Amino acid sequence: MLLISVQELAARLDDPTLRLADVRWFVGEPDRGRREYDEGHLPGAMFVDLDRDLAAPTGPGRHPLPDPAVFAARMGELGIGPDDLVVAYDDSLGTIAARLWWMLDNLGHENVALLDGGLKAWRAAGLPMATDQVPYPPRGPLPLAVAWSRVIDRVALIDRLGEVALLDARAPERYRGETEPVDPRPGHIPSAINAPARTSLDADGRFLPPADVATRLAAVAPADQPVVVSCGSGVTACHTAFAFRLAGLPDPLLYPGSYSDWSRTELPVAVGADPGEAVKGR
Repeated sequence: MLLISVQELAARLDDPTLRLADVRWFVGEPDRGRREYDEGHLPGAMFVDLDRDLAAPTGPGRHPLPDPAVFAARMGELGIGPDDLVVAYDDSLGTIAARLWWMLDNLGHENVALLDGGLKAWRAAGLPMATDQVPYPPRGPLPLAVAWSRVIDRVALIDRLGEVALLDARAPERYRGETEPVDPRPGHIPSAINAPARTSLDADGRFLPPADVATRLAAVAPADQPVVVSCGSGVTACHTAFAFRLAGLPDPLLYPGSYSDWSRTELPVAVGADPGEAVKGR
């Protein structure tokens, strides 16, 4: 299961193997996600903090991947076991929740899904909210792989620019360099193609049918090139990776540091709607 509808989830709230993860997060407001969770969340949901639970304190970019063993231990502390179904949601089109999906999936936890439409769809369906915080019983470290796969760092990416289709999932205005709220230089990685997260969603923020997602992704990612997904800090890019899986397309590589890593170097950046020329030999 990759996607679960709000109706399907509502029917499974009493399932003892269900683990709901609220992964709300807001740029520049590190405490807002937890505050809004406290004000109301899906019944039985735990809060998963992007900055503390899904990222290392230091590393390339703003949200570097944590050591897999540290992540596995934290998932166990939150009460996630090897047979549990984890359903992640947010109120940001799934762009934050997809980070938890990608991390668990990448390290081998098979039962993880996104709530289609997220909190917006849940509320629109008139389904109940809760404010109580009943933690799941903590467990030992979740049995996961010891190393990340399907990732690429900046050095390896530079050598492959022009050979891969590098997709940038940020909003068009950030890609073009018209605004940049958090990273030091506006623009995008030269040769990157803008493919905002909404590419795979309908007007209500739910995923399009898989065949339609495949068509839209094919329009931006040439079929004869390997795909690398990026964004601001390796979070929204996981949403693009999810879309590729949903569409039945080969899994892309993730550039975890993404533009937040690239823009902190002296490497050139491109501005405007044109992808620009690939940087080679740096």
